[in-house]
Amino acid sequence: MFKLKVISSTVRPGRKGPVIAKWIVDEAAKHGGFEVEFLDLGEINLPLMNEAIHPVMKQYEHEHTKQWSAKIEEADAFVFVTAEYDYSYPASLKNALEYLVHEWAYKPAGIVSYSAGPFAGVRAVMSLKSDLLSLKTVSLSEMVNIPLYNQYLTEEGVFVGDEKLTAASKIMFNQLARYAKGLKIIKEDK
Repeated sequence: MFKLKVISSTVRPGRKGPVIAKWIVDEAAKHGGFEVEFLDLGEINLPLMNEAIHPVMKQYEHEHTKQWSAKIEEADAFVFVTAEYDYSYPASLKNALEYLVHEWAYKPAGIVSYSAGPFAGVRAVMSLKSDLLSLKTVSLSEMVNIPLYNQYLTEEGVFVGDEKLTAASKIMFNQLARYAKGLKIIKEDK
């Protein structure tokens, strides 16, 4: 089984990212091809990048960076759950990405984007894909885009994906497993 890290990007009070991420964690567990871990940037609470030495050197001085590096290094694949903030993805995710370089490389990433409006966070996806490319992370074209996310929330605040969202997640997980298998060979060929 591949180690999948589901990363929720939002940190502000009232955020919906963790609720949506928990749904995608459950869908990944149902898939059966992954050992899934949920990483909530709101709980991890990385400070603004504060390492003196560029991350390309992997000479981390802070414990929070060493812990973040270990979590990302052990991953075989990622799913980024992201909202759209001002036509891009949240600064908290940008910061988390920039803490590391090598740990992201040669691993596939799925994206689950969402918005309260009809556009489903697709502009955030475009920005994120561009940045992942520079980290040598392979962003899949198969993804889950959730428009009007409030319609999927129960009165208790639980996210329940419909048939279309669930089907899209299955396609994404199948491709994540396929790419994780192939990219593992590339990552190990140093």
